[in-house]
Amino acid sequence: MERQVKIPVGDISLEGLMALPNAEPRVGVVICHPHPLYGGDMHNNVVAALTEAALQAGGAALRFNFRGVGGSTGLHDAGDGEQDDVRGATSHLLAHVSPPIVIVAGYSFGATVGLRAGAADPRVHALIGVALPLARRDASFLEGITKPKLLISGDRDDVSPMPSVEALFTRLDEPKQLVGVTGADHFFAGLEGKVAAAALRFIEGLVGQS
Repeated sequence: MERQVKIPVGDISLEGLMALPNAEPRVGVVICHPHPLYGGDMHNNVVAALTEAALQAGGAALRFNFRGVGGSTGLHDAGDGEQDDVRGATSHLLAHVSPPIVIVAGYSFGATVGLRAGAADPRVHALIGVALPLARRDASFLEGITKPKLLISGDRDDVSPMPSVEALFTRLDEPKQLVGVTGADHFFAGLEGKVAAAALRFIEGLVGQS
């Protein structure tokens, strides 16, 4: 069961939904939504799929609205201030639970912002990026990062073209995984379960190693 939470980030407040398992969580996952200027929010289908994967793995899940979205105060900041939002959400999660593994997961805009923040945050152990929008945003910040990484993209996605994702993937340090979703475009309509399944395998693999 998810409960509504308020996440302080400087002088603004973000709305979020946090779910905790009955037992001590084996992992904590902070989940970032797609571009707010194109309708993205924490109720997005892929965000919901990532949340379900975290819960199935026995983890705590925190999804939230970036600044200026829904009940979150502040204004959209083109991905800069949103990195503070990710760090604030991570702090909020860790103020309530102490999982041995913390993951930042994001979809599209949320993948770029979330993984950039998570890659630089020593409290974050692993990263999940769904449909990194490589046709619009640079992701070279992932190069040289030795945290476990999972990239998921559809083979019909023109915003996250598979050739670009594969080229990025070859430049990334281990450990790393790449999962292609056959038939999926940038929105994964009807294929959210494939995203959830890939994320669940990745999370359970990390938990099994801890």
